[in-house]
Amino acid sequence: MQKTLLIIGLCASSTVFAADEVKPLTMDGEFGFISTTGNTETTSFKGKLAAHQELEMWSNDFVLESLYKKDDVNGESKTTAQKYFMSGQGNYKLNNPDHRLFGFASYEDDKFSSYDYQATLAAGWQQKLWETKTSKFNYSIGPGYSFRKNRDTLDADGNVVAGETDNGAIVRGALDYQWKISDTATFKQLFSTEVGSDNTKSKSETSVSAQINGSLSLKVSLIMDHNSEVAATKENLDTQTAVTVVYTFF
Repeated sequence: MQKTLLIIGLCASSTVFAADEVKPLTMDGEFGFISTTGNTETTSFKGKLAAHQELEMWSNDFVLESLYKKDDVNGESKTTAQKYFMSGQGNYKLNNPDHRLFGFASYEDDKFSSYDYQATLAAGWQQKLWETKTSKFNYSIGPGYSFRKNRDTLDADGNVVAGETDNGAIVRGALDYQWKISDTATFKQLFSTEVGSDNTKSKSETSVSAQINGSLSLKVSLIMDHNSEVAATKENLDTQTAVTVVYTFF
């Protein structure tokens, strides 16, 4: 299943580079909504809340996302996308503050994927490779454990077959790159992968934002979610395209 969602929305955002004032807590909020009636009836909603905490010994990130879409299918209104995701990562700074130990946890509930839920716990090494006035880049890598439950299916007689629970060890890796192209434009690339013996789960988020005035920016983003092992009736790759208006609170 491939889901492509075009949204004109409102979100809050903050990008911190080496030259900016480092704040102990920042929070970004994103909201998008589309409703159409007439020959085509659709309802689309996207929400996201992201927080970053910068302390003397800790650097922490938290994310909460939701996606909902309803379409008119053969004259009947049906939900075609419903997804919730949350994650948190704590990075403990060592003697060199660019070298850190991380702990990560996430939970995903996607009604139209092959899984009832997917959850991850991981820990390991996180390092900030560089941070300048125009760009910054860090990565994290370490072992972990994944928890996921396959969706119930029907056998040839129409009986419900309970989905199996597949848990196992993984290796998680993540990259975070940000480039301040100019005083008014910023490029961001986030990528993570969780490699296991049964399934490899990867996510890429690419975005470019251009400042309209002091507080408003126009943002274009592409999110790709990929699972190597899915049911025969499902697609391995889900995509989400969004055009949003960004409002910077602080």
